[in-house]
Amino acid sequence: MSDDRTTQTPEPTPLRCLSGAVISAGIAFAAYSLTAAIAQTFARKPIHSDNFTVVNIAAAVRTLVVGIMALGTGIFGIVAIGLVALAIQLSIQKLTKKEEL
Repeated sequence: MSDDRTTQTPEPTPLRCLSGAVISAGIAFAAYSLTAAIAQTFARKPIHSDNFTVVNIAAAVRTLVVGIMALGTGIFGIVAIGLVALAIQLSIQKLTKKEEL
């Protein structure tokens, strides 16, 4: 087994964290807008069928679509919050290290 360390991961910096947070927040906002548009579209177009199975399957599919989009929105939103928190933590660590020297 070779221990090849040619691929180094770059150090996290507050600027990188904040730029990633902005990108993640943008994706979260876009996903939220899409989720709202999908939910409104589903609400405007009710299911027209007398078959109970068709109505149940259609409701389940609609719930799944809106749920998956909401999950993606939440994940990207939490990532954005976490990256901002990491940027704050790194900034505080840099300030306390400078004071100790």
